[in-house]
Amino acid sequence: MKRAWQRMLSGRRLDLLDPSPFDIEIEDIAHGLAFVARWNGQTLGDYAYSVAEHSLLVEEIFGRISPAAPPRWRLAALLHDAPEYVLGDMISPVKAAIGTGYGELDARLCAAVHIRFGLPAAIPASIKKAIKRADTVSARLEAEQIAGFSCQEADKIFGRPDAGLVEGLAIRLRPPAEVRAAYLARHRELLSQLSG
Repeated sequence: MKRAWQRMLSGRRLDLLDPSPFDIEIEDIAHGLAFVARWNGQTLGDYAYSVAEHSLLVEEIFGRISPAAPPRWRLAALLHDAPEYVLGDMISPVKAAIGTGYGELDARLCAAVHIRFGLPAAIPASIKKAIKRADTVSARLEAEQIAGFSCQEADKIFGRPDAGLVEGLAIRLRPPAEVRAAYLARHRELLSQLSG
């Protein structure tokens, strides 16, 4: 049988087909996501727009959508794309072409990540829906601000977000080390709110 694990910088060996929460470290996630480019790297600017930066924005938008949500669901929003630290980021048309295999792998990894950080393996449908809405709003902002879409094209594909929901939000492009540090800091902050 071929190797189905990846060695992480932490030294952990993560089995991609049967991931264990014990083999998941936030430092590996933050590092990986800070170096994974959204939009296949087809964005404006001197730095790629990373999945880590996107995740920080999604968590902020989720907080605007669900201001009364407890820290655990904000943490779920921050971790919504965590599996991409080993799977990479694929644009939606590629995911659709691949079929159910990618989704199943992503779901197993997501469940292991959730358990590792004290969340239920499967989050409630209402929370998942709110996170998906935040994810779509983020994609809409990214499309127009850095991915070369016109406003009309972005509206057609992603819908026009409520102006109040996106007020003051701008896409940030930062070096990977800076984004990694910001992601780790936000993760620590949310965990401290969970235990506080």
